[in-house]
Amino acid sequence: MDWLPIALFILLGIVLLIAEIIFVPGTTVVGILGFLSLGYGVFQSYASFGNTVGTFTLIGSLLATILLFYLSFKNRSWERFSLKNTMKGRVNDDKELPEIGMKGMTASSLKPVGKALFDNDEMEVRSNGGFVEENVEIEVLRVEGKKIFVQPVN
Repeated sequence: MDWLPIALFILLGIVLLIAEIIFVPGTTVVGILGFLSLGYGVFQSYASFGNTVGTFTLIGSLLATILLFYLSFKNRSWERFSLKNTMKGRVNDDKELPEIGMKGMTASSLKPVGKALFDNDEMEVRSNGGFVEENVEIEVLRVEGKKIFVQPVN
């Protein structure tokens, strides 16, 4: 085998291993394919060029992999792909909660959680376990903390 396919297998293996560690955490197909590709490249180096070149290829591959892992972590390359926004709002926090028996209208379907309007205030509500369509009149069954449980008005 020529040196170019061997180099490509090793390069592909290193790239897949870095992608596994940085972007796709956990033992997945990407990491396994990277390890197999890297191993196959080193194996072919031993088979095609002998022990001396194979050993240099193995050591060079290990050093390149370690160096690229180090550089990837040092320059924080994964941060370009990570979500940085956090949700700070809370459900029904700054609203006056409806009382038991109060009637309202669903603003979205409840599956079992959705939105409803009570006196033009939109709030998150929960059905009593079933699906409720949009634009259906509902009434409040109970309020537990900030959770509002409703049922359709028959």
